[in-house]
Amino acid sequence: MKKNKPTLAIYGIQDREEYEHPFYVHDHNLAFMQNGKVEQFLQQERISRRKRDNTLHIHLKKILKEKKWLGRDYDLVFVDNVVGRTFLTQRGDARFEAPLNQALVTGLEKGKCWWFGQEKEAYVLNHELAHLFSCPPFFGHFEENSLLVHFDGGASLSNFSAALFKNGGLKWLEYHWDLKPYSTIYNANALVFSVIGAKLPEQNAVPGKFMGFAGWGTPQHELKEWLLQHNLFQDIWGKTSVFFKKAKSDFGIDLKSFDQKHRFIQDIAASLQEIFIEKTIQKLQELAEKTGAANLYYTGGSALNIVANTRIVESGLFKRVYIPPCTEDSGLALGAAAFLEWKKHGIIQQHSSYLNNWNIENYAASHTPETIREVAQLLVNGKIIGVCNGFGEAGPRALGNRSILALAGSKQLAQKISMSQKGREWYRPLAPVALEKNTRYFTGKEKIHPLSKYMLLDFKILPEKKEEIAGVVHADGSTRFQTLFNREENPFLFDLLEYLDEHYSVKALINTSFNRKGEPIVHTVDNALTAATEMALDAVVLNGNLQLISG
Repeated sequence: MKKNKPTLAIYGIQDREEYEHPFYVHDHNLAFMQNGKVEQFLQQERISRRKRDNTLHIHLKKILKEKKWLGRDYDLVFVDNVVGRTFLTQRGDARFEAPLNQALVTGLEKGKCWWFGQEKEAYVLNHELAHLFSCPPFFGHFEENSLLVHFDGGASLSNFSAALFKNGGLKWLEYHWDLKPYSTIYNANALVFSVIGAKLPEQNAVPGKFMGFAGWGTPQHELKEWLLQHNLFQDIWGKTSVFFKKAKSDFGIDLKSFDQKHRFIQDIAASLQEIFIEKTIQKLQELAEKTGAANLYYTGGSALNIVANTRIVESGLFKRVYIPPCTEDSGLALGAAAFLEWKKHGIIQQHSSYLNNWNIENYAASHTPETIREVAQLLVNGKIIGVCNGFGEAGPRALGNRSILALAGSKQLAQKISMSQKGREWYRPLAPVALEKNTRYFTGKEKIHPLSKYMLLDFKILPEKKEEIAGVVHADGSTRFQTLFNREENPFLFDLLEYLDEHYSVKALINTSFNRKGEPIVHTVDNALTAATEMALDAVVLNGNLQLISG
């Protein structure tokens, strides 16, 4: 590797089988960095329009050819997966074979690479490290005396790994599968799939649905003990009658189906969620006591669990907690590129979350005060507006550049957006966006944690304020704020929220991702116009310009 070369990082390991939907391997992505700065970032789903797309190995040559990158000189790094360490394009014209190790290393591993007609020096970075290093592009490099944790469904040699960053270096503390039963609650638990009504090919959608459903119940100590005693009923595939029989014999609950409106089923979900949270906190507490680490960098798919995240922050185990917006597999290429750039330059530049710029590098949002007034008036009149401004967000959550906005005070409006226009389930809540002062207004908190800008925490709403944002308050009285701390984070959204507050006393808006059911978040203005028309939105803002949708 050479300091003057840029870095190209690829996460594109092929899935085990050709399922209709991405399954074991999902969220292929690619990142290009130079001098510690992200120049290009691609989440394959955004351009293919296939949710959580895992076909980068099929389309890579075309993608690189469009950018004239096939003959360009760069350092090359791949990310592996629990299913394997070989990257192979469909035609075999690019192939990377990584060494097989029994232990998890703390750095790059040189492999054998054939790259479109020639041999090329290339490296692999293990899945665990790629997750951990998805933090520096958003927070700068790791602070001294920090605990780095990855927790997901499965990485290279673990589903949970922890390292200590101290004296400028990283040392593994542990990596293992001990917590697999608890992460499995969200992606491979037979009871959860039955409650949600999902089939295995839908496993990538289950976590978000289950977390939303769990908010309708109340955790019960007796239920938690019962669930643990029965191994969380994680293996009752095809024999759900086992659960029904146990529920009747042990609690006198006579169930004929997984009725989502039944209180027992809701409490079961809440208790499963609580088990996950307690096991996570317990492990982090052990590591905090063992290391004395002041800070936590937390990554992996499990770090999308906002209830657990909030409990971690409020536990006081760490002075500072950092979670990147693309904490799941969509951030792996960014993490791998950041690691290699750190090795070359010693620094990583800090970025906003708006990094999805593939083929829209010329997008730039510029709005006028008149546009802000017009959009505000539409919103106050109960209209629903899509936004496609500048680059898209890195990760799974829309943070104002690829969002659908509406008034947060109407349950009817929220239901229309969530169920009618987006085709979501009845139990899934929508989230609000607000200026920092108004997040404090609704929560009564003196200080709002910075992770709120990535919509990674939930907040209890003051009882007297609930009606004011009734469309985004969940059944348990909480909501998942996206908070804007300053105008530079998102000028259009900041100006709009400030105008609404000053002129209409509207202190929050519904903010949900701009996509139709089964599709990824919109990427281009053409995607946005098509989706807005088919979803019957009232208007769309395209790079700062308001366009009404004729109905």
